[in-house]
Amino acid sequence: MTCFPWPLSSLPSPHQDDNWGETTTAITGTSEHSISQEDIARISKDMDDSVGLDCKRYLGLTLAAFLGLLVFLTPIAFILLPPILWRDELEPCGTICEGLFISVSFKLLILLIGTWALFFRRQRADVPRIFVFRALLLVLIFLFVVSYWLFYGVRILDSRDRNYQGIVQYAVSLVDALLFIHYLAIVLLELRQLQPMFTLQVVRSTDGESRFYSLGHLSIQRAALVVLENYYKDFTIYNPNLLTASKFRAAKHMAGLKVYNVDGPSNNATGQSRAMIAAAARRRDSSHNELYYEEAEHERRVKKRKARLVVAVEEAFIHIQRLQAEEQQKAPGEVMDPREAAQAIFPSMARALQKYLRTTRQQHYHSMESILQHLAFCITNSMTPKAFLERYLSAGPTLQYDKDRWLSTQWRLVSDEAVTNGLRDGIVFVLKCLDFSLVVNVKKIPFIVLSEEFIDPKSHKFVLRLQSETSV
Repeated sequence: MTCFPWPLSSLPSPHQDDNWGETTTAITGTSEHSISQEDIARISKDMDDSVGLDCKRYLGLTLAAFLGLLVFLTPIAFILLPPILWRDELEPCGTICEGLFISVSFKLLILLIGTWALFFRRQRADVPRIFVFRALLLVLIFLFVVSYWLFYGVRILDSRDRNYQGIVQYAVSLVDALLFIHYLAIVLLELRQLQPMFTLQVVRSTDGESRFYSLGHLSIQRAALVVLENYYKDFTIYNPNLLTASKFRAAKHMAGLKVYNVDGPSNNATGQSRAMIAAAARRRDSSHNELYYEEAEHERRVKKRKARLVVAVEEAFIHIQRLQAEEQQKAPGEVMDPREAAQAIFPSMARALQKYLRTTRQQHYHSMESILQHLAFCITNSMTPKAFLERYLSAGPTLQYDKDRWLSTQWRLVSDEAVTNGLRDGIVFVLKCLDFSLVVNVKKIPFIVLSEEFIDPKSHKFVLRLQSETSV
């Protein structure tokens, strides 16, 4: 949990409900932040998991940059080495070579732009294994360039070939082959995965919230990346406080049970546990009534505090009025920017908003600074009170909140098969973070047989049948 950094003067009484802040270690004084044992464990876990990731990332980037530099300098070296080493022995080439020079220049420019667009992208995530197709393409390019260099060294450098036009055409053939390899890379890395072939059901382990996604031919680790990217925008943010109510209810029921050992100390703990289970079973008939009334009371309190919050926000927004250009000269002392206007009207709604967030257990996701920023944003864009309250009345996706409130930044991929294998029907893999996990079940999209049936438009003719008791 994270301490709600609002001024102490605006906090409700310490007897407020929901036992808010029991396990929070707050830093008093002028600090507005807090940290708990869960946050410390999470930070240490993230630091341990991140060891070595930077080295792996920069090593791969260095190898790719070195190979790309070798690819682009090789055709230029093929053309420049003969004039440098044996210029006087070369046969004149003339206009043909000049045209080939222009062709090589533009092809290298196109290859450079295509390579930059396809390969040199900002890395979205660190994966446990290499991308197989990309590694195969890099190996293919390396072997291809090395074979061209071997042929060039044996047939041209050693023999000092005098046919300069043939040497330039040899360099042009290398550039053409590199362009075809780039086309192959586009097919394997981009086009192959576009057609949906599988449906992935993603279920969050804590609350059972689920989503469905359609993917093409991808490896397990790349499918996991797609699932996580969609998780942050599709799933509502994980709120562990919503799960504490049921645990507290079960603990309260078990705490009310007392076991007496009437047979003496010879009776073991197994008998006591069986007695407790039997007593809990006898109380099962009355526990559902308690659950019903607890939920009804909670819903009543939420509706009551929601109504108070809506009224408070609407009354606060009434005091804000955008000045026209000619009115701004009349009262310069009363003109405020959006930030100042937000700070001016926030105290009138702060208490109602804080009570509602505590009741719905959302207080650790919204700091006072984030609320003021959102309020200033709504005032700047002339939004209504309903638009301002939408963020707080219902839980939104994870991306809607600050990154330090996400509770899930590093994940572990658990799979029975190698993560470089492709998706297939029936595969189940799990994405785990510190607080919860996402269970992903892969199903193949069925083959659909679609037939055609022709209906003659002239066959649409009808007859009106009248009965004696029917009035028309």
